[in-house]
Amino acid sequence: MARIRTTREAWIEQGLRALAAGGPDAVRVEALAKDLGVTKGGFYGSFADRDALLGAMLDTWEREATDEVLARVEREGGDARTRLTRAGVLTFSSDRLLPLDLAVREWARRDPAVAERLRRVDERRMGLLRELLGTLSADPDEVEARSLLAFCLAIGEHLLTTGHGDRTRAQVLARAANLLFPPSP
Repeated sequence: MARIRTTREAWIEQGLRALAAGGPDAVRVEALAKDLGVTKGGFYGSFADRDALLGAMLDTWEREATDEVLARVEREGGDARTRLTRAGVLTFSSDRLLPLDLAVREWARRDPAVAERLRRVDERRMGLLRELLGTLSADPDEVEARSLLAFCLAIGEHLLTTGHGDRTRAQVLARAANLLFPPSP
């Protein structure tokens, strides 16, 4: 009986799951092989080494976190506020992208090459914020400040454990969004 080879994509996908769950130290060939129900020998048919897998994982994360999100935002259209909200939801409310984003951010604190990759992704995200907020304000200083605040809110709110008195987190986030992206008059 012919043995089915584990695809490169399956190794990358399992690696991304491990990264999201436990950071880059959790991405171990032996553990991935066990999770996939295969031997680690098949890994070397797809990758030269663990570093090659990590690079492919980052390529996949970068493509999904930028190219695919930006394409969907563009394809689905809407006014600036709708597009801004969609980009945030796709990236920072996604069961897939949010845990990966947070894991990559932690990893970037210890690895300059990952930090450079994260900077590139963040620049593209900030570019979208600047572009769309630029349709709401002609003041470049206001656009930059709102872009920074919106991006910090999108990332930081997942790291905060504080309560909000008698308000829910959703209520506070909705109010923050209205302050950052005022509804059209």
